[in-house]
Amino acid sequence: MSSAAFLDLSLTGAMALMALAVFLGLLRLWKGPTLGDRVVALDMMSAAVIGFCALFALKAGIGAYLDIAVAVALVSFVPVVALARYAERLARREGTDD
Repeated sequence: MSSAAFLDLSLTGAMALMALAVFLGLLRLWKGPTLGDRVVALDMMSAAVIGFCALFALKAGIGAYLDIAVAVALVSFVPVVALARYAERLARREGTDD
């Protein structure tokens, strides 16, 4: 097996694992059971999408996909921070320290 074939096989396997991570994160986001689980699932999904974009850029040989990964990384923290602040305010309102 040549090194190019091995790299292509490795990238394909890694992309499949990233897609599986996004799917599992989507399940955790849907099922919950707590708001904290949903926040962590959203953060994990955004990290997996960033990794998928980077792997796809390597596989396709197009550097523009890395720009997409950087843009997703810059934007993905906003919903996570918003949900975390909402969870903090909700916990403060209910009188618990979750």
